[in-house]
Amino acid sequence: IAEIIMATMAGWWSTLLGRKRLYLISYAIFTLGSILAGTSRTFSQMLFWRVLQGIGGGSLIPVSQAILREAFPVEEQGTAMAIYGMGVVLAPAIGPIVGGWMTDNYGWPWIFYINVPVSVIGILMVWTFIQDPPYLKRGVKGVDWYGIAYLTVTLTGLQIVLERGEEDNWFASRWIIIATLITITAFVALVIQELRAREPIINLRLLRNLPLTVGCSMGMIFGIALYSSTFILPQFTQELLGYSAFQAGMVLFPRAVALFFLMPVAGWLYRKLDARLMVLVGATFIFLSYSLLSHLSLEVGVTNFIPMLLLMGAGMPFMFVTLSTVSLSTISRADMTEASSFYTLTRRVGGNVGYAVVATLLDRREQVHRAYLVEHVTNFSTLLHRFRLASATALIHHAGMSGPTAGKASWALLDHLVNQQATMLAYNDTSWFMAVLLLVTLPMVVLLPNQLKLLKTSR
Repeated sequence: IAEIIMATMAGWWSTLLGRKRLYLISYAIFTLGSILAGTSRTFSQMLFWRVLQGIGGGSLIPVSQAILREAFPVEEQGTAMAIYGMGVVLAPAIGPIVGGWMTDNYGWPWIFYINVPVSVIGILMVWTFIQDPPYLKRGVKGVDWYGIAYLTVTLTGLQIVLERGEEDNWFASRWIIIATLITITAFVALVIQELRAREPIINLRLLRNLPLTVGCSMGMIFGIALYSSTFILPQFTQELLGYSAFQAGMVLFPRAVALFFLMPVAGWLYRKLDARLMVLVGATFIFLSYSLLSHLSLEVGVTNFIPMLLLMGAGMPFMFVTLSTVSLSTISRADMTEASSFYTLTRRVGGNVGYAVVATLLDRREQVHRAYLVEHVTNFSTLLHRFRLASATALIHHAGMSGPTAGKASWALLDHLVNQQATMLAYNDTSWFMAVLLLVTLPMVVLLPNQLKLLKTSR
């Protein structure tokens, strides 16, 4: 919640404090929050320090994007965003690997402490190399307190509803209904307030820019696809295949490898190919990957994941580099930080929506598949024949259990088998849903500009 609020307000804070000063302060707060989060001993402490960490980290991505867009000429921006994207997109890909290894070998606090040396280097580099441009607007005449309040209520309500909706059975819960109504009311009030304010917290008028609006919309879908896969694959391998945290993280390693090597390629191709074609290619690769992931079984091994995730890793650079670059291609430099905030916000909200959608789909589809499987568990069913209930009972009885207890234990084993199969099928359904979701976005590609014409005009 703290992160997405700060990401949305990055443009306003840049005007108030200056962009370099905001960057340094944010870095320092994020580093301090990381150290303190690692020292937490209670849930309340962890919650408080994670809020501090989010306040510090929220502005870093949109400010970084704005600086990159201004530091490089138009013809080099695709390559610059590709190199930048190697960090942004690789992070959720290799995070489970590094985090799993650290958790298994050193304990969970080190997933926070690892931020400290990297942040210190970042602070020194920002202090040395980053300067505020002369055209950047500085200072505000008044604070849009109503805008801040409405924005906070909107994003907080959205996050809470998405996080708790599945747990409380969504709109069967009275408080979820109330929270949703409050969120919608706050959002409407925010839009009205920001369109009327002289110095709005978020400049909604920027959404008149069609490439930005289309890019943000597609970026939200991209966020759903990226973060949901990072969520469901480790959970699938740990819950159903019995992998450790590190092994579950390693499943995503092929995707990270493909991302690493193809990000620069996508940046180079941005100057050669139509952006719309690149997005289509990227979406097709990710669609094929999710299609393959929708046919998993409990016998799947690590090697089976490699081609699926290589495809996904190959598609993501063409989506990420192209969208993040072309979305901001027609934005003026003075508005770049605010436009970057919009793009970052939609991708983050997409990730949060992705988590909620995945959790809901898994739960609902697991119930559906379990009901179907249970209907077919009879003395004449293939499933029961394969399980060989009588043989299982005899083996359990031979192991030392009494007859009645062995019979109950064999039925418990059968129930466990049915639950496993139902859960696996639910994961497959979720992957297929993500594949279809990507197809739905493809018609939006025609609304993106041809960046090759923009490059020729700039020359």
